[in-house]
Amino acid sequence: MAVPWLVVGLSLGSALSFAGSTNLKHSAAGEMPEVPRLRAGLLARFVAATLSHRLWLAGTVTDLIGLSLQILALHFGQLAVVQPLLISGLLFALLLRRRQGRPVTAHEVRWALVLTGCLIAFLFLAGTQPSGEHPAGPDRLPAVVAASVGAVLALACVALAHRRKPAADAAALMGVAVGVVYAATAALLKALTDRVTLGPWALLTSWQLYTVLVVGAAGLLLSQLAFQAGPLTASLPAIATVDPLLSIVVGVLVYDEHIHRGPWSGTGLVLLMLLLGLAVIELGKVDTLERAKLVPEPDALPGRR
Repeated sequence: MAVPWLVVGLSLGSALSFAGSTNLKHSAAGEMPEVPRLRAGLLARFVAATLSHRLWLAGTVTDLIGLSLQILALHFGQLAVVQPLLISGLLFALLLRRRQGRPVTAHEVRWALVLTGCLIAFLFLAGTQPSGEHPAGPDRLPAVVAASVGAVLALACVALAHRRKPAADAAALMGVAVGVVYAATAALLKALTDRVTLGPWALLTSWQLYTVLVVGAAGLLLSQLAFQAGPLTASLPAIATVDPLLSIVVGVLVYDEHIHRGPWSGTGLVLLMLLLGLAVIELGKVDTLERAKLVPEPDALPGRR
């Protein structure tokens, strides 16, 4: 069955909103007090300054729009399809930078075309089941294993980021941690949308609701720390690659989703995702000097002088 156009439209709308939010929040992160060490007082000052910053608030409003569209897309479509489509946010980010007066290079145009072609091919190869709720819910044992591995991976990346030089390496590691948290958030949102169909009481008494609030808040904090740790060229490609790849794994193992059709589609999808990841990395290599004019790169990273 082809991917429903409603799911595609909702996913692209969500990607556009998230691209705008990322641009606003990255600008805000450059004006926040630095966090040289992960201490309670420093983090509290960082959080307080972030919550009151006008650019961060504007980004949060844009985030809520994107999140609403993402929730609808996850309800009507598959996790393993919706999350990869969110990679299109890089294309929208490119357009937003162009509107800010920054010229788009031929290198960026080439890789933007590659990324667009990969997304179209992904939609052609990916097959989905009919939309709607999943009464059986996710498989519990794979879900527990995936959550445990994801938590360990995210914590390890944060710990390593404190000790890494240069700033780009730390930002990339923080970006991997953010990508893991974002994938976990999407998986929880997918489960939560099925609870909504059972009524308000089922939603309010579900553990998924409160877990997604905690995990989502952790994702917001980590993303701001990742943006402050180094250039967007390092953190954004890591986030945009890890999130969809892990979402595909979670969708297949936890939600029993089937994203390919035909005997060779599985191999094609693997090669396609590798090319997609390369396009994401190349598109992330924007002119760091241009970014530095708008947002100064910090010399200090979390946990490092």
